[in-house]
Amino acid sequence: MYAKAKNRRVSGALLAIGVFVCGMGLAPGAHIPGDPPGSAWAAAGDAKPYDDKLMRLAEILGAVHYLRELCSANDGQLWRERMKELLDTEGGTAIRRARLTRSFNQGYRSYRRTYVTCTPTAQSSIERFLAEGIQISDSLVKTAP
Repeated sequence: MYAKAKNRRVSGALLAIGVFVCGMGLAPGAHIPGDPPGSAWAAAGDAKPYDDKLMRLAEILGAVHYLRELCSANDGQLWRERMKELLDTEGGTAIRRARLTRSFNQGYRSYRRTYVTCTPTAQSSIERFLAEGIQISDSLVKTAP
């Protein structure tokens, strides 16, 4: 029973992220807090007002990719493929793709340093990340222009 509920949450997360990746419209350029004005990123003209959420979603995808693999979920490259879809949809320039990739890798590496075996804490982290990923995806879809 628990496994079925968990699989439904994973399926829900995949659906929410998939809906976001496929349906996200592109908004006019905007400055991202934390990036200095006139930086290469801001100057590229492809900064979006939702980029902070997008970078967090990429980081979550990286963390989930590592943790689900660690906990023998047998997802294969599923979460990396979702990241590729995100890059294909939102990574308009090399700088933008690099920032998204850096966020994914940061999520993956930070949990690789933290967990070497699947623990109950690692499993609860997966649950929290899936819930946050759904929340971010839903919010991005609702605010899409």
